[in-house]
Amino acid sequence: MEYFSSFTKRFHETNGPFQAAAGVGAQHSQCFAAWYASVPGLKVVAPYSAEDARGLLKSAIRDPNPVVVLENELLYGVSFDVTPEIMSKDFLIPIGKAKVEREGKDVTIVTFSRAVGHSLEAAKKLASEGINVEVINLRSLRPLDEEAIVKSVKKTNRIVTVEEGWPHFGVGSEIAALVMESEAFDYLDAPLERVTGADVPMPYAQNLEQAALPQVDDIVNAVRRTVARKM
Repeated sequence: MEYFSSFTKRFHETNGPFQAAAGVGAQHSQCFAAWYASVPGLKVVAPYSAEDARGLLKSAIRDPNPVVVLENELLYGVSFDVTPEIMSKDFLIPIGKAKVEREGKDVTIVTFSRAVGHSLEAAKKLASEGINVEVINLRSLRPLDEEAIVKSVKKTNRIVTVEEGWPHFGVGSEIAALVMESEAFDYLDAPLERVTGADVPMPYAQNLEQAALPQVDDIVNAVRRTVARKM
């Protein structure tokens, strides 16, 4: 099915593209996730799959609070498998609940939106090296599913965050603070590592755009470093 179906929008719900598109420069390729998620009173969701998009957008429409739905343009043409349950008119995804996209035991990757796909691809590569990666799709940025993150870290003892946004004051920074301030810290066998976009305005040129965004190999290398390190 198409990534997003057409839904009736109400005054309390807004959605639109964010993150990098393709060669549209700094004017159109910004990740607003941390901006919106820092605002008290807003709920912020960022779907990855068709399942996420359908369930979260319907929940946003029904929610009496203001909800921002952040869509990655490059996912608009991506197809995903769907079940009859997902296509049901009653299908909803609760805002504030993450999804474990891949079970693992060696290291946790926490990510959202298009970076979920990159992280799953990285996990496949790492599996061939004997590194078993758990991938958490946040789906909701505010409220953040803190319980899911802490539970996973307590199991794997290592964590890597992945986002297309800038490194300073980002979603990964918030997750790092959560891990530091929660009981998950006592379970860490290595420092948390963040994979982010480069701290530069987004370039137009394709080769520079690719260099400014997290790629699969960047995630693979971050996980390797995390697995090799000790506290």
